[in-house]
Amino acid sequence: MRHLILSAMTLAAFTICPAAAQETAAPEKPALEIGAGGRPVGAIWSRSPVHAQHGMAATAHPLASQIAIDILKKGGSAVDAAIAANAALGLMEPTGNGIGGDLFAIIWDPETQKLYGLNGSGKSPMGTSYKQFIKQLKGRKTIPPFGPMPVTVPGTVDAWFEMHGKFGKLSMADILAPTISYANEGHPVAPVIGHYLERNLERFEQSLDMIGDFDNARATYFKQGAPKAGEIFKNPDLGNTLSKIAAGGRDAFYKGDIAKTIDSYFKRIGGNLRYEDFAAHSSLWVEPGCVSYRKGYELCELPPNSQGFAALQMANILKNVDLAQWPRGSAEVLHYITEAKRLAFEDVARFYADPEASPAPLEWLLSDDYGKERFALIDPAKATAEFGPGEPKLEGEGDTTYLTVADKDGMMVSLIQSNYRGMGSGLVADGLGFMFQDRGELYSLDAGHPNAYAPGKRPFQTIIPAFMKKDGKPFMSFGLMGGGMQPQGYVQVMINLVDYEMNLQEAGDAARLNHDGGRQPTDDLAGTGADLLGIVHVEPGISPETVERLQAMGHIVKTVDDGIMFGGYQAISRDPESGVYTGATEMRKDGQAIGY
Repeated sequence: MRHLILSAMTLAAFTICPAAAQETAAPEKPALEIGAGGRPVGAIWSRSPVHAQHGMAATAHPLASQIAIDILKKGGSAVDAAIAANAALGLMEPTGNGIGGDLFAIIWDPETQKLYGLNGSGKSPMGTSYKQFIKQLKGRKTIPPFGPMPVTVPGTVDAWFEMHGKFGKLSMADILAPTISYANEGHPVAPVIGHYLERNLERFEQSLDMIGDFDNARATYFKQGAPKAGEIFKNPDLGNTLSKIAAGGRDAFYKGDIAKTIDSYFKRIGGNLRYEDFAAHSSLWVEPGCVSYRKGYELCELPPNSQGFAALQMANILKNVDLAQWPRGSAEVLHYITEAKRLAFEDVARFYADPEASPAPLEWLLSDDYGKERFALIDPAKATAEFGPGEPKLEGEGDTTYLTVADKDGMMVSLIQSNYRGMGSGLVADGLGFMFQDRGELYSLDAGHPNAYAPGKRPFQTIIPAFMKKDGKPFMSFGLMGGGMQPQGYVQVMINLVDYEMNLQEAGDAARLNHDGGRQPTDDLAGTGADLLGIVHVEPGISPETVERLQAMGHIVKTVDDGIMFGGYQAISRDPESGVYTGATEMRKDGQAIGY
């Protein structure tokens, strides 16, 4: 029976309490003085999920969702529609993704009754050694977030063609045509994306010395400053690049004129990437990992170099306590979620890296016994000052886009794609119309760390798609974008669905927490400088009483009211009997769930 005592998520979700206003409200943004309206069914702080029989798409932009549905109606598979939507988002939501970034996907194939995982992340430059890389830092103790040093090979385009080769039905020319048209003819900027464009420009302007060459990026995205909501934005350079990819395939990007242009560009600006790095790139098909939670539900994620298994570790820890004994917005529930996250991220910082260079003890990390062992470290009454990583028992501000699509045959695609920090590195190659990612910022500079920088190596990745099964059958394709928010966000959505029986839309609209701090994969092995306790950020829907109780338990808690750090959720679930899809989308973004 779901708890309806959700003072943390009722009118408080729409009226900002005085304490929260004092903590976070900007001077130009007055506190709201009106509460939510009523609803005939469901929570008053949410809206209806979308139901449809033949297909569903949920993305961070309404036009991208519509493009996906159009592809499905033309006979395309869910993979075709996901690629089309992702291409559109690279144009329409450049603040979170694009073909200059990496991609991960989980695909449920109804024909083989199997989950497939795709790791479409790129590597560091093969010609730059650790010693050379350190020398280029010129005494910096961290890798800069902008400019050429954090740029790794973009994996998205190759990942598109890998997925398409296995599951595609329409031609890539047909799949990319809608985005090419919008790139040339323009589209109106969405409100949240307009806000992020302004924030990114401000950040770039403050970092021009670090970026080096910003002229191309300014000409592509910021000709008259940051585009505003409703303003028509065009990117004909990107349209031309996508046209070359549509005609020439993935080799047009990795071995053709595009790769040669990128090679010349990085030579000109003093970057490390070369044509050979692009020519050598390939994606990896990987085996998703799943852990049981309760009531027959399983959570599934991709293995490192992504952080996906952190969500599985959290689920493994939290299944040892019945959270439903307390109201969802209670201090007890938030305390257990926070401590489980902190425990999981200790292992993320210690073990998660490129598996080809530093294999992690994955079977042990996901075992029930290890979950019980880690759960036993949680003090139910107070925050633990410091946790450490587990000891293997062995014999020998991230911005992202997430989308999900499902088709009439039961194929479900969970896809996440990102340039990492905001729009990325600030670098746009001559005439190509897309920005390169800055994912390489996430290497550790500790030479002995599993995630240490090395030539030709994938960095630790924050982006993770997710999937859930129910009684062994496909249940839900979902994701929640946003750096370190992702694993803890997935677990919160799962808890809302399983333990508190919220519907698909309510599970995403409910107030969230975001624990920030603790050890990171970029730290040295000693963890020096790590903020081990961290800060628990909560949304206004968490009551002042709960905040006070968490503080009394030893947590540092801050209320944040703009929704930015709490991620972007999209989800599709499938009824195993009728085959009817349910779609949900993030209220904190611009997107829509659309079905037919």
